[in-house]
Formats: sequence, C-alpha cells, structure tokens
Amino acid sequence: MRDPLSLPKRILLVKPSSLGDVIHAIPVVSAIHRHWPEVELRWLIHPAWRSLVEGHPGVSETMLFPRDKFRGPTGWLRSLAWLQVLRDWTPDLAIDLQGLFRSALFSRISGAKRIVGLSDAREGARLFHGERVEIDRNDHAVRRYLTVLNHLGIPHSGKPEFILPEGKLPRGFDPVTPYLVLHPYSRGEGKSLGKGAIHAFTRGASSHSGMRVVIVGRGESPRDLPMNLSSQVEDWSNKTDLLELTAILRGASFIVSSDSGPVHLAAALHPAKTLAIHLWSDPLKVGPCFPESLVWKNGHVSRVSDLDDSCRGEGRPPTEAEMETLGRMAVMESMKSER
Repeated sequence: MRDPLSLPKRILLVKPSSLGDVIHAIPVVSAIHRHWPEVELRWLIHPAWRSLVEGHPGVSETMLFPRDKFRGPTGWLRSLAWLQVLRDWTPDLAIDLQGLFRSALFSRISGAKRIVGLSDAREGARLFHGERVEIDRNDHAVRRYLTVLNHLGIPHSGKPEFILPEGKLPRGFDPVTPYLVLHPYSRGEGKSLGKGAIHAFTRGASSHSGMRVVIVGRGESPRDLPMNLSSQVEDWSNKTDLLELTAILRGASFIVSSDSGPVHLAAALHPAKTLAIHLWSDPLKVGPCFPESLVWKNGHVSRVSDLDDSCRGEGRPPTEAEMETLGRMAVMESMKSER
C-alpha cells in the first residue's frame, strides 16, 4: 500500500480528443474518484467534448485546449498565454492517455512531478514520460487505459464505469413514442453508410409494425426518402449538439451505428441495445467494450463476447439487403427491450 503522503492531491488527465477516445477514458476517472475521492482532477480536453465530462463527479474542472485558436499569424501568442495557465496549476501527477508528442509535451510543461504514459505512445512522446505503463496493443482501448490504474495502485473490477450526462432533448423531439436510432456517419474514411444503405435500413425497420426511425449525427443528410416512409423516419442529422445527441440515444429502444464516436456513447449508455457496424476497423480494439453489445462485420452479427481474431481483418460495407435485414432485426431487439 502506498504511503498516504505520496498520494497525489492534483491530477492532470491529458486526453483532448476524439469523442470515442474521450468516452474510453471516462472509466479511468471513475475509478480514480472512487479510490481517491478527495483528489482534484482536471481534464485537458477539446472544447467540443467538454459537456460530456464536466458533470462527472471525478472531474473538478476542465482545461480547454482550443486548438483552432492557435492557428494563424498571432496564434503562437495565444498559445503562450494558454501554456502559462497550464503551467500555473502544477499537478502532482499527469496521466497522458493521448500518447502523442503534443500531449506528452503538455504533460511536461504542466510541471507535474510524475508523468505517466502508455507503452504504445507515438511521435516521440515517450521522451517526456517519466513512467511507462506496458499495455497490450491488441487489447480494447478501454482496457488499455484501465491498465494505468494497476500502475497507480488503484483497485478496480475490470468492468468499466461510464458516468455520463443525462443530456437535453432538442426542441420538438417526441420522447414518448418508441424509436430506433440510426447513426450512419463517421469521420473515418470509408466508414459512413451511403444513402442506399440508409434507405434500406429504414425500409426494413418500417416494414415491421411501422417502427419510428430517428437518424442522427453529422454528415450528408439522406434526402429523397420514399414517400411511404417519410412519416415514420425523422432526420435529425446536423441538428443536435452533444448533449442533445446523448439524450436521444439515452431514450432509444435500440441503436445501430457506424464505427464512430457516437457508437461508443451509445454502447456506454445501452450496452445490450447497441449494434456497431464495422467495415475495415477492428471491433476487438475499437468496437463496443461490453460483452453483450452487438457487432456487424462481413455479413455476420455477433455478440462482442463471441468475437475472435477472425474479425480483425479487412471488412466490406453491408449490402442494401443486409441493411434491410438489420432494420428488421433492430425492431425485434427493440421489442425485447420494451417488454
């Protein structure tokens, strides 16, 4: 057991982005807060994701990294002022979960007495890390991050605890009538679902008892939905902020999503009611982390607990027929959850 005098009073968690990575890091904060409730933890994070963590009981404050403001001829002056704010707080411990040169440099500039990083850090980040935690590169991101707890002597069950905001439904959204959510977009190349796939999913879902389908996310909105489906499909694409998206996902009967940040939010909220569609990405590393969640890859739907190394390889997009089948399946799954 550690000497109480050596316990940190201030912790800087460096994980600015992206959405999925921020969600994956939340269980680390939950475990730290449970074990060291008196610790003041500040999270260095991109402003876009702040609303996701600011209500967490283990986050005392967010330190915003406004990367966009540092661009342009005078950007370096603004960055110097920001670095001084970072330096003034002086944490006892910095945990760099981003593992890039910039995040490791920030950890060093903070003046932290201890700087902990992961063994898969890149871009020379290890040069700034005082302590390195050995992780399994093939493990899921959540479990890789939780390995930090072992290094710090913090006990944990291994089951991640996601503490997330309730969210706030957008004006005009009906929370009473049951609905499925389809999130078809992704920033990753080749991960988004096309208009044909979206239409096929809504056909499948709507053909069974006229289920309401809600499309969410940021991307090219699927226009020209068939007239016979227009009353059953609500397109909320590009119309919600992060808290509104959280509230919609929280109220869903079932969620189908491309491999993207929102699918990790969905799985954290509803592990057993989320299906992730993976094309070329590895669901064992970046898919839902709960064993009861579902994954589609190469034409097969499996529980996460049933996945093996065969799912790690290159995949393909679902056909329209497969998306229609997924729509029908989503309705059946949602009916189970409503019982």
